[in-house]
Order: sequence, then C-alpha cells, then structure tokens
Amino acid sequence: MTEHRYCVIMADGIGSTRQFRHTYERFLQVVPRENILIVTLARCAADARRELPELPERNLILEPSARKTAPCMALAAYTLLSRDPEAVIVASPWDLVIRDEVQFAATLGEAFSYVEENDVLMTLGIVPKSPDTNFGYIQVKEGRNAHLMTGPLQVKTFTEKPPLELAEVFVRTGEFFWNSGIFIWKAATIISEMEKYLPEVTELFKGWQEHITEPAFIETAYAECPKMSLDYGVMERTSRAWLYPARFGWADIERL
Repeated sequence: MTEHRYCVIMADGIGSTRQFRHTYERFLQVVPRENILIVTLARCAADARRELPELPERNLILEPSARKTAPCMALAAYTLLSRDPEAVIVASPWDLVIRDEVQFAATLGEAFSYVEENDVLMTLGIVPKSPDTNFGYIQVKEGRNAHLMTGPLQVKTFTEKPPLELAEVFVRTGEFFWNSGIFIWKAATIISEMEKYLPEVTELFKGWQEHITEPAFIETAYAECPKMSLDYGVMERTSRAWLYPARFGWADIERL
C-alpha cells in the first residue's frame, strides 16, 4: 500500500543535527525507509551523510545553490518520476517541530490516501489556537467554522504573515488555517502544474529523463534557476490547491 509513497525533506542547510535526524525518523511512520529523500546544498553533503549514514546514496539529492522550494521540488519530483511514475510525495522542511506524532502520522496517512485518488495539490493546514503574526494563513472555500470540519477542504486564498488585527479576524471566522509548509501530491501532478505556472523553472530541466542524476546537468539547470517558493509560484495560482485540517502541535525551529 505504501510502496509509491515518498518523503522529500527539504534542507537548505544543516542546523540542529538532532532535529534533522528526528525529522527523518518522524516520516518513517508513514513512508518506507528506502523512499525518504533528503534535498540539501552540495556543501552540506558531508554533514548529511554523517548524521544519516543509513540513507542510501541515491536518496541524497544535492543542490548546487539555494533557490528556494520551487526548484528544489522540481529536482526532487523529476528524480522520483525517473524511478517511479506513480510516486506520491510528502514534502516537508527539515526544521519543523511536531508535538503529537501519532496524530501527525494519522493525519498524513489520510491526506496521502486522498491524494492517491485525486490529482490535487494538498497542504496540511494547522487549526490555529490563537492569532499569530508569524505564520502564513490559508483560507478555505467552505466558509465560517471550517476549522471544525474534517477531511479535505478547497483552498480559496493565501495570506503571508498578516498584522495582528487581521490575524484576529482570520482566527475568529474559522475559515483560516496556519500554513504548515507540508505538502502532499503526486510527482506527476506537481510537475504538470509547475510546467503550467513556472515554465521558467521546468524548461531548465529539459532532458531530465536521461540526465536528472548527473551533477553537471543539475549544475547547468540551477545556474539560471530563479529563486521561487512553491507557495508563490504554484499554490497561489493553481486551481488544484486543497487543504487537509491538522490538529497536532506544530512549530518551526526558529520559534522555539
């Protein structure tokens, strides 16, 4: 049931090594060990190998330079498509703290199941406990008190780190969720949407079928790649954006 499920941990540098390993082990609950990939900067390769010596060499994907999450995902998705055309990916930053890992695994498993049956771009949306100006917010189309619902919800808008007054309105309506930065999608679906909305990135990977594992090919692609986030480049434009409500404790390392 899980053979086509993959995890891509996006790490633009190794910070807390303990947390890096913990992130890897968290996803072992829902993804086979051999299906976890780390994407990090080439200069961090030695650190990654030292912290995760059991990681298969081909599952350490190296970026020549930091170009944000869109080029990172293009590289990872093309790599997985070359191995498994049916690949379904959960993509996550390396530096998140999850406080209820049992509920995290259950929520992610449900989101995986939905994405496997539907060509959507899913993000886990954290049900906010209070107004917070440090997070991005996602509004869903289901209207007021959507935060009480279970199951997938269709995305309406994204808002980056609002002022306090606006954050208070967001939380009060129940229509808004914190943007967790965790995505679930088929590799083929995210590439299709990136080719539609970010051709300036995907055009650089032409010939990936034969060359995606070659460092020189990746170096050439990244030399002209714009810095672009998945949220801005794809999620705010696509009609395929969905959200799965999440109620586990969540934070990023910088907030601790």
